[in-house]
Order: sequence, then C-alpha cells, then structure tokens
Amino acid sequence: MMKEKLMEKIVALCKRRGFIYPSSEIYGGLANSWDYGPYGVELKNNVKSAWWKANVHNREDMVGLDAGIIMHPRTWDASGHTQNFNDILVDCKKCKARLREDHIHGKCPKCGSKEFTEGRAFNLMLATHLGAMADTSSKTYFRPETAQGIFVNFKNVIDSTSRKLPFGIAQIGKSFRNEITAGNFTFRSREFEQMEIEYFTKAEDADRCYQQWIETRFQWYIDLGIKEANLRIRPHAEDELAHYAKGCSDVEYAFPFGWSELEGIANRTDYDLKQHAEFSGVDLRYQDKVTNERFYPYVVEPSGGVDRATLAFLVDAYHEEEVNGKIRTVLRLNKKLAPVKVAILPLLKKNSDIVTMAKNIKKDIQKDFVCVYDDTAAIGKLYRRQDEVGTFYCLTVDVDSLGDKQVTIRDRDSMQQERIPMDRVKEFLNTNLRN
Repeated sequence: MMKEKLMEKIVALCKRRGFIYPSSEIYGGLANSWDYGPYGVELKNNVKSAWWKANVHNREDMVGLDAGIIMHPRTWDASGHTQNFNDILVDCKKCKARLREDHIHGKCPKCGSKEFTEGRAFNLMLATHLGAMADTSSKTYFRPETAQGIFVNFKNVIDSTSRKLPFGIAQIGKSFRNEITAGNFTFRSREFEQMEIEYFTKAEDADRCYQQWIETRFQWYIDLGIKEANLRIRPHAEDELAHYAKGCSDVEYAFPFGWSELEGIANRTDYDLKQHAEFSGVDLRYQDKVTNERFYPYVVEPSGGVDRATLAFLVDAYHEEEVNGKIRTVLRLNKKLAPVKVAILPLLKKNSDIVTMAKNIKKDIQKDFVCVYDDTAAIGKLYRRQDEVGTFYCLTVDVDSLGDKQVTIRDRDSMQQERIPMDRVKEFLNTNLRN
C-alpha cells in the first residue's frame, strides 16, 4: 500500500468510525484542531493509562502530578520561553504564504517563488489575560509544555513525600503552541497532550539514567504492539542540542509521511532547578539526609506526545486483507489499547428472547470490560464494523443459545470462532484479555 494512500485511509477511517473528527466542523472547521470521538477518546485514554501504569504504578521511584495549565508569567521568563521560544518566519512575496524559514529550502513550497520577506521572530506561546482588564499587567500564557509545572513543584513534592534520589515526577496534560506549520493530521497541532517525566538524580548517575530511559521508553512502544522495524533511536547532533542539554535522543516512528519524533529523552543537567531558584528566590536544592550535602539534581526528561503515540498505534495497527473476494479492514490494536474489548451481537434482533439474553450478557460483563451491543445490521456487516474499530472479541447470541446456553466468540485477528458456555464468558475474557 502506498504510504500516501495509507494516511488517507486512516484519516477516513477515523472520521467514519468515530475516532477523530475535525474540530468545529459545522462552522467550517478550525485548522489543525481535532476532536476525539467515542472510540478515539477510549483509545487515547488507554494510551495514557498504559503509560501511567508503566511509569508510575509499576515503579517504586515515581510519583505523579497534575499542575495547572496557566502558570505565573515569571515561570516562562525563568524557563527561557519568553525570550527564546521562537520560529523565524518569512512571507512569500508572490503568494503571501507565511512559512518557517528553515522549511523553505530555496523556494516557496506552495508556488515555487524564490522571493521572500526578511525573517522575523515569532513566539510560539499562546497568550491570554487574567482578570477583567486585558492589559500588559494581566498578560500570561497557556503553557507550551508540562515540564515547568514539575520543576516549580519540586520542593513541594520533596517536602510532602520525603523522596530520595533518584526519583521521578510524571505528568500527563494539555499544552499549547501557536504553531505556524501544524499538519500531518494529529501529529502537529496547536493544542495537544504530553506525557512527561522529570527524573531527578545525582550528576554522576545522570548518564546511566539517560541511557536506561532511552531503552525503557523504546521498549514501551514495542510492548504495546508497535513493530520494532518501524521504530528507531536518533541521537541529536551537537548543533541540535539545547544550550543546557548534555544529550538528547528521539524515539522516532516511520509514519506514512516519513520518520518523525514520538518522544525525546534528554539529559537537561541541573539547568531548570537553578533557573527557577534564581528567578523565584526560593532555594530548590536537594538535601541529602545522610551527608547533609545540598545540591541541584540533574534531570533526565522523557517527553512524549499522547496524540502522536495514538496516531502511531493507529497507523501500525491498520491492516487490510482479502477475505472471500472482499477487502477486510482491521485495526490490530494491542488488547490493552483496543477501545472496545467485546461486542455483543444478537443474530436475530426480532427475537425478543435472543435480545434479552444478549443484553443480560452485556450487563454482566460491562463492569469489567468495555463492551458494546449492536443489532443494527446483518452479522457480516457487524463483524466488519467491529474489525475496523479494533474490537478484540465479538460474542454472538443465536437461536441455539436459547437451548444450549452457549455463545459464539470470534477472535478479531484470526477470525476463528469458538462456542463456549455462557457461564464461562467472564472466565474466558479474564484469561485472554487481562494477561
């Protein structure tokens, strides 16, 4: 399948099956803004849940945080965003397109012209105002990253949890950037979610922690079903590194539009805590309880995008095959990520006894597994519909079920069907979905 066609098919499937819609569509849409539909929000929440479980619940050295989206303006002075968070923009003199200077490569990608205005800095932060008066004294920003909320709460976390180095603080949350060149579906947009960790350690241990986090984050994607051939680690060259960073590596995925970053892992040294201590006047050094030494910890930061990860899982799971002369489309999502685990399908919706039995089965299992009931089409169409949203099992109730108290369970990937007693359905699902 051509990569361009693959992306078109995924975008179409996301709209058709309720994964992702264009935002504000009835008003003509808002460029590069997206809304997650009924299946999309389940998938996205499953991605976040899998990340949280792997990085917080399953580790002894991690705690969580949920900091505010709007922070004190001085936060962004300390972090450098106010002064340095800029893209250099130019306008094409012929078609008036506004472009990033580093994306031009000699000519306008829209009209081919080679004449541009002088470059000028454009700050990527989205500004807002607090209070009744919109003046300079009330100006602040929607956060462009979640990381600073962790740094400004470092002392609070230490004081309230008595954590010892090394340890990390994890956070999932919305960030906003006034991107000029947003695009490639949900890959780059102005409103997005991040999954970030700030891992605090002694300076002498930072290189080791940095390498461990690269390996850990790479493996997380593989464990959730991404094909290893579609992933790679790309270390940053010296001229790519931020001035405070000792090292940075990206986990990249082979999207249909090319290799692009899923997340970055950076050794940020002790820059961030020092900056916030200087700008706030609050001592943010860590005190070793054994030696009484006070120092600024180094920070290793794994920072990934929820939306990018969700898109990568969708792309990697998309599969087409010919079945009985027709194309079958299926999302082979990992069972931890599949939006729906079980679909309950009555074979004859006009038979009230079958419908009642099917709805009772749903009622019995929906407390433990996300499931749907569907009787709006013939069984073949119902199967295809569930295949397209990645539903792991389809459970069919038919006329024979009324007598033998058995149902048919169909596996999404193999399409194999198995007849099992109704009273064993929960046992079957627990065995096959929780392991």
